[in-house]
Amino acid sequence: MMFTQNENPAQRDASRVSRPQNQSPRFQNRNRRRPKSNLSQKENRGQIQFNQNSLQRGDPAHRGLGRAERGEQKLRIIPLGGQEEVGRNMTVFEYGQDIVILDMGLQFPEEDMPGIDYIIPDARYLKGKEKNIEAVIFSHGHMDHIGAAPHILPMLGWPTVYAGKLTLAMLRKRLDEAGLLKYFKSQEIKSEDETLNCGQMKINFFKTTHSIMDALGVVIQTPAVNVIHPGDWRYDSNPVTGQPTDFSALARWNTQNAPSILMMESLGSTKEGHQISEKEIYNNIKQLIEKAPGRVIIATFSSMVERVAWIVSIAEALGKKVALDGYSMKTNIEIAKKFGYLKFQPETLIDVKKIHQYPDNKIVVICTGAQGEDRAVLMRIASGEHRFIELQKNDTVVFSSSVIPGNERTVQRLKDILYRQCDNIIHKEIMDVHGGGHALIEDIKLLLKQVKPAYLMPVYANYYLLHEAGSVARSIGFPKENIILLDNGSVAEVSHQGIKIAAKKIPIEYVFVDGLGVGDIGQVVLRDRQAMAKDGMFVIIVTIDSKTGQVRSSPDIISRGFIYMKESKDLLYQVRQNIKTIVKHATGGQGPINQNYIKENIRDKIGQFLYSKTQRRPMVLPVIIEV
Repeated sequence: MMFTQNENPAQRDASRVSRPQNQSPRFQNRNRRRPKSNLSQKENRGQIQFNQNSLQRGDPAHRGLGRAERGEQKLRIIPLGGQEEVGRNMTVFEYGQDIVILDMGLQFPEEDMPGIDYIIPDARYLKGKEKNIEAVIFSHGHMDHIGAAPHILPMLGWPTVYAGKLTLAMLRKRLDEAGLLKYFKSQEIKSEDETLNCGQMKINFFKTTHSIMDALGVVIQTPAVNVIHPGDWRYDSNPVTGQPTDFSALARWNTQNAPSILMMESLGSTKEGHQISEKEIYNNIKQLIEKAPGRVIIATFSSMVERVAWIVSIAEALGKKVALDGYSMKTNIEIAKKFGYLKFQPETLIDVKKIHQYPDNKIVVICTGAQGEDRAVLMRIASGEHRFIELQKNDTVVFSSSVIPGNERTVQRLKDILYRQCDNIIHKEIMDVHGGGHALIEDIKLLLKQVKPAYLMPVYANYYLLHEAGSVARSIGFPKENIILLDNGSVAEVSHQGIKIAAKKIPIEYVFVDGLGVGDIGQVVLRDRQAMAKDGMFVIIVTIDSKTGQVRSSPDIISRGFIYMKESKDLLYQVRQNIKTIVKHATGGQGPINQNYIKENIRDKIGQFLYSKTQRRPMVLPVIIEV
């Protein structure tokens, strides 16, 4: 069903958010009869049982185990993305017929995915269950958490979305650009005191410290278990704005009747120490801006709205002008300004084309491109292609960002170019000008000690990082048997008896977005692109007499990305002779001819011949013309 912007959400949706009054955090109506399980005994026998006895006797979580009623409902936790990669985060929580979805993110393509814009979660599991979706919750406004929304929300019939103010604003902007805003249904989570009623599940919220404002963690209450999910998180005891997150308060969700599962984002599980405080980064960047002899050019992620906000404040306090450059940067800051997250005098921000009207030491440029993207602002500045900014020796260029895995080479190339032109290049290897939004090893230990979950489920990272997060937990005595590692498509079933992993996974595939195409680029097409990108292509055009089955003229050959034809005449001559022989054997020297059979012979044998001569495997494309 489609909804317009002016339509009110259904009564069911409108009544979901309520503010509890002196109510216990425990699940209401706990003594009501539970619905029967929809899992057969056969299905249950095909599952792996985690050792529930690993919990210490006397532990509240242990006393809640083993109280299962025959046929009780189970909470099913199903990650559709984010468990084997960085990005496309999306998790389904299913209790009986009720479904809650957390995040719909995208993943940026890897180097061996030519032409792909990004990858989104495979949501086919939810087809046919659209009416059961009680809520879609977005933890924060980063693209790896909201980027797939324009593709998946329409597929699911536009369920109601719940998120913080800034997150909703960024979602609306993305949907508006896609021409879909009129269908969007949403409710803002304004307070941590709000409770979202989703059938037999209840959702509570808590604010988290990340690298963007309005980041929310969730607690999903069920009769069997409470799931604590901070989303992307970090400890910061001294944030620039707001209050630090009180993670110790989450321990109350590990109760006698409902032990807790901590679903912990684990990107920093191999890095020692604590994450640096944003206040320290603030002081370092402030010092750089104060002492810079000329212009300051700061490259950061457009999603780091909070950092951009206080950089603008620093510049304004020092009497400097700020120019924002980069479409996503301008868009996000405009959204943040509209909702009151950025407060500064109108004259502080200037158009980048006007920076030459002011002394160099009065200019701060905040731009995109810290990952070395070819057409991003910083790369255009470095390569001399920017229309208004030409690098000078006394400029100060600051990389206030980390390097996304896979971008190491492009970032290094960018740094090399900048170092040749400018004397003041600052990055985190030189000075603490960036701290990630993700917790490190000592932060993980602290979180586990404060929250005291019964189970740990590492999430939102490559598998090796999930495994290392488990290793960190074990190092402080967390039971190995209570650490659950899931793949994309795995199904964790939770009841009072413990946690089981279903033997059968839900099929999960990459869903590629390429231009206007969504999911129309499959593995076969991608493999062809990879082959062409690696060794090029070799097109063979053969004209065959349909009556005699003989080659009428010398085959035409087109090579792209394989050889330089003018310098490979001997090889091409041998190829043409081989083609004539292959066709002769394939046709028996007489018609009628079987085109498919001839093409397969040419493709296989010429491919083998070219490899024997060059040790390269181009894509061989035979074209047969009958005359």
